[in-house]
Amino acid sequence: MAFPRPDIHVDTNLGLSTVETLSIDGGTVDTPLTTTKTFRERLSSFKLSSPIKKIFGKRGSGAEESVCAGVTEVLPTPSTAADEEAKGEIPTPEGGDIFSHDPAAAKFKSCHWLNAGVLMVAETISLGILSLPAAIAKLGLIPGIVCISVLGFLATYSGYVIGQWKLKYPKTLSFADVGEQLGGKWLGRLFGTAAVLSFVFVCAAHLLAFTVMMNVLTEHAACSVLFGLVGTVVSVVLSLPKTSKDISWISIGSFIGILAAVMVVMISLGTTRPGGIDVKLINDYAELAPAFLGVLNMMLAYAGNAAFFNFVTELKNPRDFPKALIFLQSCAISTYITVGTVIYYYVGSTVSSPALTSADPLIAKIAYGVALPTILVAGVINGHVATKQIYTSLWIKLKKPEVVYANTWISWASWVACLVGVWTAAWVLAEAIPIFEQLLGLVSALFMAWFSYGLCGVMWIYMNWGMCLSGWKKRALFVLNVFMIILGAGACGLGLYASGLEIRMAGASGRPFSCADSSPQLVKQFVDGTTPLPA
Repeated sequence: MAFPRPDIHVDTNLGLSTVETLSIDGGTVDTPLTTTKTFRERLSSFKLSSPIKKIFGKRGSGAEESVCAGVTEVLPTPSTAADEEAKGEIPTPEGGDIFSHDPAAAKFKSCHWLNAGVLMVAETISLGILSLPAAIAKLGLIPGIVCISVLGFLATYSGYVIGQWKLKYPKTLSFADVGEQLGGKWLGRLFGTAAVLSFVFVCAAHLLAFTVMMNVLTEHAACSVLFGLVGTVVSVVLSLPKTSKDISWISIGSFIGILAAVMVVMISLGTTRPGGIDVKLINDYAELAPAFLGVLNMMLAYAGNAAFFNFVTELKNPRDFPKALIFLQSCAISTYITVGTVIYYYVGSTVSSPALTSADPLIAKIAYGVALPTILVAGVINGHVATKQIYTSLWIKLKKPEVVYANTWISWASWVACLVGVWTAAWVLAEAIPIFEQLLGLVSALFMAWFSYGLCGVMWIYMNWGMCLSGWKKRALFVLNVFMIILGAGACGLGLYASGLEIRMAGASGRPFSCADSSPQLVKQFVDGTTPLPA
């Protein structure tokens, strides 16, 4: 049966009505429908003599034609990226990263935001917290608290920018992809290399801290190189799981360990020291290099941003990343201010770095033992992130991304090889560089100031190019992000100066790959009881 073309009319009400009316030859037929999809299916059952096109506007101008067996239905056009940006929203384009489309890769996107938050806490709140009391002593109590708070707020904002970048460019897996988006392959390689190097140096710092801790606890019962090898093997074993979710549970021990260690020290100091005797609200006699090294140590306490892309990539819902970020920074800022101010208040300007050595010899040993999970696990998380970046980039370059999440021998063999390579490099750095702490400060000034602050300002301007001054909110954010870039550049320049000055003053101390006691002289003297504790 054929229907005349001129009298066909469709009233869809854009899916708002439950009854659709089809006019045929002046009569009407009411078809009860519940959804627009059912309406289309019913229309397709009609056999019309020839296609009829009723154009209500050009494509992309607010309407799209959906031709179904010769009948034209008017549907609303999905909003474009430009429309969403005009509303101040970050669009999520089609595509996604290499884990988004293959069901076999689902376990790599299985991280709840709370799992990610705990991981970020363990990766960020680690050994850096132990340098904050001494950093406050260099600046004074009030400037120290202000710097910790302001730097924490800026680190929170820069982390939010990282999350927004991931939503707008979902194929981004690391800062290497950010660099490629900003300036091509060479900039991407530079960013990727810098990020991996920064993680490897942090791993080396944790191995060195493990060696120092073992020398303190055992009173140098074995060769320091052997202690370093033991720490390396343990770190490789703990890093074997491929997914962040699998190591999130051991990261809880890291956070509890560092909190318990500083609590032991704070309680000991509170019961044995009068407090407030040598506390300066503002250090009027602070010199530029030592004072800025204090600021740099505070910045390094928020240096976890370089790993954020790894965490947001493995989230079940990447839009939950701000929850994990707020969880992290709430814990970090409150913990940093509490630990830094309390220990500085009871010890004064002679506070040690790391702060655990500011307690008496027995308490120092107990605190180092309690901090063992942090020394190991926080390093493991940094090593895991560095390995994941190398491992993923390797198979993407070889155009076999499915190997990344496959449960095959070649997948596991390549993962273990990358893991061993990262930790071997970290062990070599920890054993080969006599003045490692100063060099770590140098590398941190080069990289961490940019990853946590400067580069995020560049990323925001890139995402909002052409709209940076389109309203007072955008103007305010533009000024803030320009300040972030200046902060990153200034921290890099002054950090290089301050670290270089400290390296020159320290001179050549220690020997590479030496079996000698590697614990700091101050720690050794406290443990041996040959030097009185500061009053």
